[in-house]
Amino acid sequence: MQQAALVLNASRRFRYTLDLRKEEEKEQRRRTIRAHAQVIRAALLFKLAGEQATIGCICKISLPSPIGDYLIGVEQLASISRDHNFSALQEYGGVKGLSDLLETNLEKGIDGDDANVTKRRNMFGSNTYPRKKGRSFLMFLWEAWQDLTLIILIVAAAASLALGIKTEGVEEGWYDGGSIAFAVFLVIFVTGRQLVIRDGRPVEISIFDIVVGDVVPLNIGDQVPADGVLITGHSLGIDESSMTGESKIVHKDQKAPFLMSGCKVADGVGTMLVTGVGINTEWGLLMASISEDTGEETPLQVRLNGVATFIGIVGLGVAVSVLAVLLIRYFTGHTRDSVGNVQFRRGVTSVGDAVDDVIKIITIAVTIVVVAVPEGLPLAVTLTLAYSMRKMMADKALVRRLSACETMGSATTICSDKTGTLTLNEMTVVEAYVGRKKIDPPDGSSQLHPDVSSLLHEGIACNTLGNVFVPKVGGEEKMEISGSPTEKAILAWAVKLGMKFDVIREESKILHVFPFNSEKKRGGVAVQNDTKVHIHWKGAAEIVLGSCTEYVDSNDCFQPMGEEDKEFFSKSINQMAARSLRCVAIAYRSFDLEKVPNHEEQRDQWVLPENDLVLLSIVGIKDPCRSGVQDAVRICMNAGVKVRMVTGDNLQTAKAIALECGILASESDATEPTIIEGRAFRVLSEKEREQVAKKILVMGRSSPNDKLLLVQALRMNGEVVAVTGDGTNDAPALHEADIGLAMGIQGTEVAKESSDIIILDDNFASVVKVVRWGRSVYANIQKFIQFQLTVNVAALVINVVAAVSSGDVPLNAVQLLWVNLIMDTLGALALATEPPTDHLMERSPVGRREPLITNIMWRNLLVQALYQVGVLLVLNFCGRSILHLKDETRKHATEVKNTMIFNSFVLCQIFNEFNARKPDEINVFTGVTKNYLFMGIVGITFVLQIIIIEFLGKFTSTVKLSWKLWMVSAAIGLVSWPLAVIGKLIPVPEKPFAGFFTKPFRRRRAGHSA
Repeated sequence: MQQAALVLNASRRFRYTLDLRKEEEKEQRRRTIRAHAQVIRAALLFKLAGEQATIGCICKISLPSPIGDYLIGVEQLASISRDHNFSALQEYGGVKGLSDLLETNLEKGIDGDDANVTKRRNMFGSNTYPRKKGRSFLMFLWEAWQDLTLIILIVAAAASLALGIKTEGVEEGWYDGGSIAFAVFLVIFVTGRQLVIRDGRPVEISIFDIVVGDVVPLNIGDQVPADGVLITGHSLGIDESSMTGESKIVHKDQKAPFLMSGCKVADGVGTMLVTGVGINTEWGLLMASISEDTGEETPLQVRLNGVATFIGIVGLGVAVSVLAVLLIRYFTGHTRDSVGNVQFRRGVTSVGDAVDDVIKIITIAVTIVVVAVPEGLPLAVTLTLAYSMRKMMADKALVRRLSACETMGSATTICSDKTGTLTLNEMTVVEAYVGRKKIDPPDGSSQLHPDVSSLLHEGIACNTLGNVFVPKVGGEEKMEISGSPTEKAILAWAVKLGMKFDVIREESKILHVFPFNSEKKRGGVAVQNDTKVHIHWKGAAEIVLGSCTEYVDSNDCFQPMGEEDKEFFSKSINQMAARSLRCVAIAYRSFDLEKVPNHEEQRDQWVLPENDLVLLSIVGIKDPCRSGVQDAVRICMNAGVKVRMVTGDNLQTAKAIALECGILASESDATEPTIIEGRAFRVLSEKEREQVAKKILVMGRSSPNDKLLLVQALRMNGEVVAVTGDGTNDAPALHEADIGLAMGIQGTEVAKESSDIIILDDNFASVVKVVRWGRSVYANIQKFIQFQLTVNVAALVINVVAAVSSGDVPLNAVQLLWVNLIMDTLGALALATEPPTDHLMERSPVGRREPLITNIMWRNLLVQALYQVGVLLVLNFCGRSILHLKDETRKHATEVKNTMIFNSFVLCQIFNEFNARKPDEINVFTGVTKNYLFMGIVGITFVLQIIIIEFLGKFTSTVKLSWKLWMVSAAIGLVSWPLAVIGKLIPVPEKPFAGFFTKPFRRRRAGHSA
């Protein structure tokens, strides 16, 4: 159920929530563009039909005359691709004819030299689209103007400007109003890779470098990078919902060969010939017409906007109250001027003098508004998030959604993949069994019968999505093996056994492919070689073993698979798994050629037989743990973040890696349900899953749906869940989790699009760094809030008390803007850029409903604010005698006293900035000398304060101070350091202070409802 809330400014607040109106408008534009595309297609078809009728070519489309360097042009290709014009494709000679016109070899791709690629780009365009023109700077200004905080300041600026000019003339009267306006303006103004085949080998290039004529392999999870036609495909299913709006999977074959840019490969494998790129595709038109700027605002920003608005409203209320009190005092004759005379006498005071006095009273009220409005808060959030995102990129984390920065700091559990995240994903076959014989060394080809080697080579070469490229120059020394890490390990092993990859692929005809499936944990292929048909399977060792009824020994003798044999193989698998090896079994069976479906459509629906298999080999693949993973897991555990491993691997392998990484403390912990298989978890009821999920540390043989069920169960228990994933099938779990972390190297496009953060190096240690940064963002914002509110509370109380008691204020608008804006802006920059510390990882995670201002912050804030208010009020009322100013004129003494109050107040904030660095630590100076930005900002602030006091007296209504008074001001500020230490010794309750105030209301509400 969607919930809506009344907000003060919808364009600035709650941006992270779903804007239904904006989403509907965006979807409407998509529908309009699709409709326009259909109209263009219809018009183009009508035009072509008319042209054909005119020239009498009803049956055949004549080949175009040469256009540039090619026999086909952009318009003809666009009409075929966009209109899905199958008859036109056939007239050009199908995919083969089209490739000839584009000078492309369907097996080896295009020539990869720069001249050829540039020629194609110039002829057919680049795979980019014109970005929608961004909103103008004036539009951003207009949005910023609409913030309530700034509206209050704008009104204050206008009032102060008019009042100043009225009372003091144009030359000096603009100071207050102009400085407020300056504050407003400052706040406003501050406020894919793709694999292609070129020259006969796979080459990884930028998706933007794809050109017409490229041959592109497609695998599950890939995004179709351009428009094209299918060359070959097996069980290829495409999710076209991004273009058609329909969620069903469309199966592609030679009768439906057209592929649209921007769609996702949901199932199967294939290769495509690129026929349209960039703006010449429907996806390009769509992307050029829709702005993807979501204007996202994070939950923390929303809460801070609420705090800023609330403080602004409180300040406005206080200002109105003070205004009423001062007006009553004035008109009842209780207000005196600097000489001591009563300012208003009925019937004596002229109207002009009364108006001037009332204007000064209103100016005092405006000053109080200025004090209350925390201009620095929005700036602090912007600076913190921008700084953190930039630094997180250096730590190998790309943030896709701002809210993830903060949420990651609240994570209580991380569900991590094993392969490539906790391990290196650099796999090597280190153990191999053929029959019941262990091959030692594993690549010792002399220990195998030639017929066994032949079957193994055929199964490995044909049942793979990888590739082995042997260059003509350099031979096997410069051989390149591509594919997933597991595929590369097995291919490399087979090459060492003597496999000739290209020869086998040329001699074999692949009839049908069942791509590796994470649900079934295996993949198969049907291969015809002469009159024989072999069906090869490869996958999780114990699952493939369960389908085997025979095995081939190393002498090429078929042996029946008895119970003793199964026990031997199972024991071998468990022994390898216990040494953290990934176990893969390779098996095959013969099949009658007559039983193979003849028609391609029937063959696409053919379910490959997976029973009565003959076991050829079991291999153990080593994937060592990443260095530093043990430390990263230990840091997480100490920080109250539980690490859980969710893997598709054998439970024994998962257990061995978990022990090595430190996820399992000891062998005694490795009992159910601490370690559990996916199938055992999925059969539990929802309530049982919630109970078991709390205890799970390792889940083996899990399917993507098991991972989703685990995430849902953990979230139902109140956990804040981060999930890592790399496969297409991980998308639901990534989307369901509070923070989805996709792998940047092994991750599919679908996984990345479903994620909040992309881990660029696939390393678990980088995930821990993201947690540190998430906590740092939250902590830095809290530091600044404590610092900002101390300033605001102290200044507000001082001015309100002084105004009500004496009818005047010691801190004027210009002075307070220096304190409240320049210092807070610099303070935001100093505190927002504090790097994360190890201390952050010694705390518990921040709760979902934990208040933004904690009890510790309230304690620190009140201690400092009470001290500042006390000292400055003493100076305000007793300053003349304390500072020995009784012999001075009343006016000069007041100016010196007020300057002293202003200077002491600013120096208190400079010293308090150090206290704000470590709200819950005694030693606030730890690491301060390494933070050059912080030290520089403090130094700049102090220098600017000296300039203001000594040289800008006319502008700020101050006078120069003697060195003795400077020393006194510094001493007043310095006291805040030992005072902070004493304050931190005061214990605070764990229950938030807000709870004590809301509890009576909750009781009353409960009583009424009862």
